[in-house]
Amino acid sequence: MNKLESKVFFVLTLILSLFLITILIIFNAQSYAREKSNIQNNLMRMSNQFRKTDNRINPPEINDNRNNSDIGQKIFMDSVIYTITIDEYGNIEEIISHTENGDIEDEIKSFAKEIINNPNKKYLMIGNLYFEKYSYSFKGNDTLTIVDNSMAQARLRNEVKSSIIILFILEVIIILTSKKLTNWITKPAIEALDKQKQFIADASHELKTPIAVILASSEALEDDFQQKWIDNIKSESERMNKLITNLLNLSKIENAVEKEMYVVTNISKAIDNSCLTFESLMYEKQIKFTANIEENISLKCDIYQIKQLVAILVDNSIKHCEQNGEIIVNLKNQKNEIVLEVKNQGKAIPDEMKEKIFERFYRVDESRNRNDDRYGLGLAIAKSIVINHEGKITVNSTNGYTTFKVNFKKVQK
Repeated sequence: MNKLESKVFFVLTLILSLFLITILIIFNAQSYAREKSNIQNNLMRMSNQFRKTDNRINPPEINDNRNNSDIGQKIFMDSVIYTITIDEYGNIEEIISHTENGDIEDEIKSFAKEIINNPNKKYLMIGNLYFEKYSYSFKGNDTLTIVDNSMAQARLRNEVKSSIIILFILEVIIILTSKKLTNWITKPAIEALDKQKQFIADASHELKTPIAVILASSEALEDDFQQKWIDNIKSESERMNKLITNLLNLSKIENAVEKEMYVVTNISKAIDNSCLTFESLMYEKQIKFTANIEENISLKCDIYQIKQLVAILVDNSIKHCEQNGEIIVNLKNQKNEIVLEVKNQGKAIPDEMKEKIFERFYRVDESRNRNDDRYGLGLAIAKSIVINHEGKITVNSTNGYTTFKVNFKKVQK
């Protein structure tokens, strides 16, 4: 089970982490593309709008009295841009900064000379904005436009740092969330495994006693033939046979559900007949029996399982009904449901046991159940039958009565 939990935790963490990393990569890629597009537009716009004529740089034609610096500041507020004019011999004539923050330094001259003298120079070069400080556009042989990438580089690096911080914080949240989800996902499997272990232990315990009795009686027969040893063998064999039959019956009901074989059947008469088979037993135990069964109630079901359900609930009520007590069976239509109730006067079931009594091999009174040849499988079978019919079974103890209530959905006509 620890391996299952580890695998589920690893898969959940991996999926959520990959999803988060993908989102952050897309976000940074979009930011990078935006900055690159902005720099490229600035280079192209500057190269097209500023041209060299008669050994001077002319700005684009405008209708007001703004100077070159004003135009550059308005158009390129987020970039530091330089225009370098080149003479016919490939020498730098003039360097013009189009923004206030542009400082003409030896670094710009050095970078410009490197580009001019490079025989493999490109006409448009936008380097890696995370590392390259400058981008440029080289149109013709007389004008070079250089953009300082520092501001874009700072924004991109800050976004990467923020993404790493966000990734770290969210990764912690992912790990904690994955842990909780792992517990939630594996809880049914853990419970099922625990029940399986308990089932094996309980079944082994139940079979151990009759086998021990049979073996002891067989050994006694070898030394002293008496009828009581044969009776012991027969009795315990019958107990084992009953246990195995109940186990097979439970397994069949739980695993072999063929709902396509269910047919719409009048269950009123079937339930009434099932109750009648217990009248003599209730008479012997001086139990008052009342049946309030509404006529002509139909349910899409396996009628044999419904009869078995009623038999289990009535038999359980008889065994837990107090002396001179009362058992009541009700069957009625109620809104969109069919409700079956089996009540008996007797000791109340504690709240903490109301769910456990439907578990296999669970018994409130071990000694009494042993004497009555009961194994704690009846109510587990009853619950499986109800679940197969998409119903719900509950138990409640009030006013001296314990009530088993089963709710079925009505037949849709």
